Amino acid sequence: MNREQRPRSPRPRVRRQLARIIAYTLPWVLLAPLLFPFFWMVLTSFKTHAESITYPPLFLFTPTFNNYVEVFRNNPFGFYLFNSLLIALGSTLLAVILGAPAAYSIARHRQRGLALSILIARMVPGIAYVVPWYIVFRLLGLLDTYLALVLTHLIVSLPIVVWLMIGFYEDIPVDLEQAAQVDGCSRFQAFLRIAVPLTRPGLVAAVIVSFIFSWNNFLFSLILAGDRTKTLPVAVFNFMTYGMIHWGGLAAAATVILTPVFILTFLIQRHIVRGLTAGATIG
Repeated sequence: MNREQRPRSPRPRVRRQLARIIAYTLPWVLLAPLLFPFFWMVLTSFKTHAESITYPPLFLFTPTFNNYVEVFRNNPFGFYLFNSLLIALGSTLLAVILGAPAAYSIARHRQRGLALSILIARMVPGIAYVVPWYIVFRLLGLLDTYLALVLTHLIVSLPIVVWLMIGFYEDIPVDLEQAAQVDGCSRFQAFLRIAVPLTRPGLVAAVIVSFIFSWNNFLFSLILAGDRTKTLPVAVFNFMTYGMIHWGGLAAAATVILTPVFILTFLIQRHIVRGLTAGATIG
Protein backbone atom coordinates (compact mmCIF):
# COMPACT_ATOMS: atom_id res chain seq x y z
CA MET A 1 0.00 0.00 0.00
CA ASN A 2 1.55 3.26 -1.09
CA ARG A 3 1.44 6.54 0.82
CA GLU A 4 -1.54 8.01 -1.11
CA GLN A 5 -3.75 5.01 -0.31
CA ARG A 6 -3.15 5.07 3.42
CA PRO A 7 -6.14 6.25 5.49
CA ARG A 8 -5.80 9.71 6.99
CA SER A 9 -5.26 9.93 10.70
CA PRO A 10 -8.25 11.33 12.64
CA ARG A 11 -5.96 13.16 15.03
CA PRO A 12 -5.91 16.54 13.19
CA ARG A 13 -9.70 16.59 13.11
CA VAL A 14 -9.90 15.74 16.80
CA ARG A 15 -7.40 18.45 17.60
CA ARG A 16 -9.38 21.03 15.63
CA GLN A 17 -12.58 20.06 17.41
CA LEU A 18 -10.84 20.16 20.77
CA ALA A 19 -9.37 23.60 19.98
CA ARG A 20 -12.81 24.83 18.94
CA ILE A 21 -14.38 23.56 22.15
CA ILE A 22 -11.69 25.23 24.24
CA ALA A 23 -12.07 28.47 22.29
CA TYR A 24 -15.80 28.57 23.03
CA THR A 25 -15.72 27.37 26.65
CA LEU A 26 -12.62 29.12 27.99
CA PRO A 27 -14.08 32.68 27.75
CA TRP A 28 -17.17 31.56 29.67
CA VAL A 29 -15.02 29.91 32.32
CA LEU A 30 -12.99 33.09 32.74
CA LEU A 31 -16.12 35.25 32.81
CA ALA A 32 -18.02 33.03 35.25
CA PRO A 33 -16.65 34.73 38.41
CA LEU A 34 -17.66 38.12 36.97
CA LEU A 35 -21.10 37.04 35.75
CA PHE A 36 -22.12 35.07 38.83
CA PRO A 37 -22.89 38.16 41.00
CA PHE A 38 -25.29 39.43 38.32
CA PHE A 39 -26.87 35.98 38.05
CA TRP A 40 -27.28 35.85 41.82
CA MET A 41 -28.76 39.37 41.88
CA VAL A 42 -31.44 38.45 39.34
CA LEU A 43 -32.11 35.17 41.13
CA THR A 44 -32.52 36.93 44.48
CA SER A 45 -34.94 39.44 42.98
CA PHE A 46 -37.47 36.61 42.48
CA LYS A 47 -37.18 35.28 46.05
CA THR A 48 -39.14 36.14 49.15
CA HIS A 49 -37.31 37.74 52.04
CA ALA A 50 -37.13 34.44 53.93
CA GLU A 51 -35.76 32.63 50.87
CA SER A 52 -33.16 35.32 50.20
CA ILE A 53 -31.56 34.89 53.64
CA THR A 54 -31.82 31.11 53.82
CA TYR A 55 -28.57 29.20 54.33
CA PRO A 56 -27.51 27.23 52.43
CA PRO A 57 -28.74 29.34 49.50
CA LEU A 58 -31.72 28.16 47.49
CA PHE A 59 -31.36 27.60 43.77
CA LEU A 60 -34.72 25.85 43.33
CA PHE A 61 -37.73 27.85 44.50
CA THR A 62 -41.04 29.23 43.31
CA PRO A 63 -40.31 32.65 41.75
CA THR A 64 -42.35 35.65 42.80
CA PHE A 65 -42.73 39.12 41.31
CA ASN A 66 -43.68 40.76 44.62
CA ASN A 67 -40.30 42.46 44.91
CA TYR A 68 -40.72 44.20 41.55
CA VAL A 69 -44.30 45.15 42.42
CA GLU A 70 -43.09 46.63 45.71
CA VAL A 71 -40.28 48.51 43.98
CA PHE A 72 -42.66 50.30 41.59
CA ARG A 73 -45.52 50.66 44.07
CA ASN A 74 -43.55 52.14 46.98
CA ASN A 75 -41.06 54.17 44.97
CA PRO A 76 -41.53 56.63 42.08
CA PHE A 77 -39.08 54.77 39.87
CA GLY A 78 -40.38 56.52 36.77
CA PHE A 79 -39.37 59.86 38.29
CA TYR A 80 -35.96 58.48 39.34
CA LEU A 81 -35.48 57.10 35.85
CA PHE A 82 -36.19 60.53 34.35
CA ASN A 83 -33.67 62.15 36.72
CA SER A 84 -30.95 59.63 35.91
CA LEU A 85 -31.58 59.95 32.19
CA LEU A 86 -31.60 63.75 32.24
CA ILE A 87 -28.43 64.02 34.34
CA ALA A 88 -26.53 61.37 32.35
CA LEU A 89 -27.49 62.91 29.00
CA GLY A 90 -26.68 66.44 30.18
CA SER A 91 -23.33 65.40 31.61
CA THR A 92 -22.42 63.41 28.50
CA LEU A 93 -23.41 66.23 26.14
CA LEU A 94 -21.43 68.81 28.09
CA ALA A 95 -18.45 66.44 28.33
CA VAL A 96 -18.42 66.00 24.55
CA ILE A 97 -18.77 69.74 23.88
CA LEU A 98 -15.84 70.52 26.22
CA GLY A 99 -13.81 67.34 25.92
CA ALA A 100 -13.59 66.91 22.15
CA PRO A 101 -11.99 70.35 21.49
CA ALA A 102 -9.77 69.88 24.56
CA ALA A 103 -8.56 66.51 23.28
CA TYR A 104 -7.94 68.03 19.84
CA SER A 105 -5.87 70.82 21.34
CA ILE A 106 -3.87 68.40 23.48
CA ALA A 107 -3.20 66.16 20.47
CA ARG A 108 -2.19 68.94 18.12
CA HIS A 109 -0.10 71.02 20.55
CA ARG A 110 1.37 68.07 22.49
CA GLN A 111 0.08 69.38 25.82
CA ARG A 112 1.14 66.36 27.83
CA GLY A 113 1.08 68.24 31.11
CA LEU A 114 -2.57 69.19 30.65
CA ALA A 115 -3.44 65.61 29.69
CA LEU A 116 -1.67 64.30 32.77
CA SER A 117 -3.50 66.80 34.98
CA ILE A 118 -6.86 65.62 33.64
CA LEU A 119 -5.86 62.01 34.27
CA ILE A 120 -4.78 62.79 37.83
CA ALA A 121 -8.06 64.61 38.45
CA ARG A 122 -9.89 61.46 37.32
CA MET A 123 -7.75 59.21 39.54
CA VAL A 124 -8.49 61.23 42.68
CA PRO A 125 -11.25 59.50 44.71
CA GLY A 126 -14.63 61.09 44.21
CA ILE A 127 -15.10 61.59 47.95
CA ALA A 128 -12.37 64.27 47.81
CA TYR A 129 -14.62 66.44 45.62
CA VAL A 130 -17.84 66.06 47.58
CA VAL A 131 -17.18 68.52 50.42
CA PRO A 132 -15.87 71.38 48.19
CA TRP A 133 -18.74 70.86 45.74
CA TYR A 134 -21.25 70.82 48.59
CA ILE A 135 -19.93 74.09 50.06
CA VAL A 136 -19.87 75.82 46.67
CA PHE A 137 -23.34 74.68 45.64
CA ARG A 138 -24.81 75.55 49.04
CA LEU A 139 -23.44 79.09 48.76
CA LEU A 140 -24.82 79.37 45.23
CA GLY A 141 -28.17 77.85 46.16
CA LEU A 142 -27.72 74.98 43.69
CA LEU A 143 -28.15 72.02 46.02
CA ASP A 144 -30.76 69.54 44.80
CA THR A 145 -30.64 70.91 41.26
CA TYR A 146 -29.96 69.22 37.94
CA LEU A 147 -27.22 71.75 37.12
CA ALA A 148 -25.23 70.80 40.21
CA LEU A 149 -25.37 67.08 39.44
CA VAL A 150 -24.52 67.56 35.77
CA LEU A 151 -21.46 69.62 36.70
CA THR A 152 -20.28 67.11 39.29
CA HIS A 153 -20.70 64.19 36.89
CA LEU A 154 -18.27 65.96 34.57
CA ILE A 155 -15.53 64.82 36.94
CA VAL A 156 -16.27 61.31 35.70
CA SER A 157 -17.31 61.85 32.09
CA LEU A 158 -14.99 64.64 30.92
CA PRO A 159 -11.66 62.79 31.46
CA ILE A 160 -13.12 59.73 29.70
CA VAL A 161 -13.98 61.76 26.61
CA VAL A 162 -10.64 63.58 26.59
CA TRP A 163 -8.46 60.51 26.97
CA LEU A 164 -10.41 58.42 24.49
CA MET A 165 -10.29 61.13 21.84
CA ILE A 166 -6.63 62.16 22.15
CA GLY A 167 -5.42 59.05 20.35
CA PHE A 168 -7.89 59.50 17.51
CA TYR A 169 -6.89 63.08 16.84
CA GLU A 170 -3.20 62.17 16.94
CA ASP A 171 -3.77 59.60 14.18
CA ILE A 172 -5.32 62.11 11.78
CA PRO A 173 -2.72 63.48 9.31
CA VAL A 174 -2.14 67.17 9.81
CA ASP A 175 -1.95 67.57 6.02
CA LEU A 176 -5.71 67.07 5.74
CA GLU A 177 -6.43 70.01 8.02
CA GLN A 178 -3.81 72.16 6.33
CA ALA A 179 -5.41 71.43 2.98
CA ALA A 180 -8.77 72.49 4.36
CA GLN A 181 -7.25 75.73 5.64
CA VAL A 182 -5.72 76.40 2.24
CA ASP A 183 -9.23 76.03 0.77
CA GLY A 184 -10.49 78.75 3.10
CA CYS A 185 -11.48 76.96 6.30
CA SER A 186 -10.54 78.37 9.65
CA ARG A 187 -8.89 76.19 12.29
CA PHE A 188 -12.22 75.60 13.99
CA GLN A 189 -13.96 74.81 10.68
CA ALA A 190 -11.20 72.32 9.86
CA PHE A 191 -11.80 70.72 13.24
CA LEU A 192 -15.53 70.42 12.60
CA ARG A 193 -15.35 69.33 8.96
CA ILE A 194 -12.22 67.16 9.01
CA ALA A 195 -11.31 65.98 12.50
CA VAL A 196 -14.79 65.33 13.86
CA PRO A 197 -16.09 63.21 10.94
CA LEU A 198 -12.90 61.12 10.82
CA THR A 199 -13.07 60.40 14.55
CA ARG A 200 -16.79 59.67 14.65
CA PRO A 201 -16.33 56.02 15.83
CA GLY A 202 -14.21 57.17 18.74
CA LEU A 203 -16.69 59.92 19.58
CA VAL A 204 -19.53 57.40 19.65
CA ALA A 205 -17.55 55.13 21.97
CA ALA A 206 -16.70 58.08 24.24
CA VAL A 207 -20.36 59.11 24.42
CA ILE A 208 -21.49 55.59 25.30
CA VAL A 209 -18.85 54.98 27.98
CA SER A 210 -19.37 58.44 29.46
CA PHE A 211 -23.13 57.92 29.62
CA ILE A 212 -22.77 54.54 31.37
CA PHE A 213 -20.37 55.93 33.99
CA SER A 214 -22.66 58.87 34.67
CA TRP A 215 -25.73 56.62 34.84
CA ASN A 216 -24.10 54.41 37.48
CA ASN A 217 -22.68 57.24 39.59
CA PHE A 218 -23.82 57.00 43.20
CA LEU A 219 -21.65 59.14 45.47
CA PHE A 220 -22.33 62.61 44.04
CA SER A 221 -26.06 62.01 43.81
CA LEU A 222 -26.18 60.69 47.36
CA ILE A 223 -24.67 63.88 48.81
CA LEU A 224 -25.85 66.61 46.45
CA ALA A 225 -29.27 65.35 45.34
CA GLY A 226 -32.52 65.74 47.22
CA ASP A 227 -36.09 64.62 46.72
CA ARG A 228 -36.38 66.49 43.42
CA THR A 229 -33.20 65.16 41.79
CA LYS A 230 -32.75 61.72 43.35
CA THR A 231 -31.37 59.22 40.82
CA LEU A 232 -31.83 55.46 40.49
CA PRO A 233 -28.61 54.39 42.27
CA VAL A 234 -29.61 56.49 45.27
CA ALA A 235 -33.12 55.03 45.20
CA VAL A 236 -31.67 51.56 45.74
CA PHE A 237 -30.15 52.86 48.96
CA ASN A 238 -33.68 53.19 50.38
CA PHE A 239 -33.88 49.40 50.72
CA MET A 240 -31.08 49.45 53.30
CA THR A 241 -32.09 50.46 56.82
CA TYR A 242 -30.51 50.19 60.25
CA GLY A 243 -32.87 47.40 61.23
CA MET A 244 -32.60 45.14 58.19
CA ILE A 245 -31.73 44.89 54.53
CA HIS A 246 -34.53 43.89 52.21
CA TRP A 247 -32.41 41.74 49.93
CA GLY A 248 -35.21 40.83 47.55
CA GLY A 249 -36.29 44.44 46.99
CA LEU A 250 -32.66 45.56 46.81
CA ALA A 251 -31.91 42.95 44.13
CA ALA A 252 -35.07 43.84 42.20
CA ALA A 253 -34.25 47.55 42.25
CA ALA A 254 -30.66 46.88 41.18
CA THR A 255 -31.91 44.69 38.34
CA VAL A 256 -34.25 47.45 37.17
CA ILE A 257 -31.37 49.94 37.20
CA LEU A 258 -28.91 47.71 35.36
CA THR A 259 -31.35 46.43 32.74
CA PRO A 260 -31.25 49.62 30.56
CA VAL A 261 -27.44 49.59 30.70
CA PHE A 262 -27.30 45.92 29.70
CA ILE A 263 -29.72 46.48 26.84
CA LEU A 264 -27.83 49.57 25.66
CA THR A 265 -24.48 47.79 25.82
CA PHE A 266 -25.84 44.75 23.99
CA LEU A 267 -27.34 46.82 21.18
CA ILE A 268 -24.32 49.02 20.58
CA GLN A 269 -21.46 46.75 21.62
CA ARG A 270 -20.28 46.69 18.00
CA HIS A 271 -19.99 50.47 17.99
CA ILE A 272 -18.06 50.42 21.26
CA VAL A 273 -15.54 47.89 19.96
CA ARG A 274 -15.23 49.69 16.64
CA GLY A 275 -14.74 53.03 18.38
CA LEU A 276 -12.12 51.75 20.80
CA THR A 277 -10.12 50.03 18.05
CA ALA A 278 -10.58 52.42 15.12
CA GLY A 279 -7.85 54.71 16.37
CA ALA A 280 -5.26 52.20 15.20
CA THR A 281 -6.51 52.29 11.63
CA ILE A 282 -7.22 55.96 10.99
CA GLY A 283 -4.69 57.66 8.75
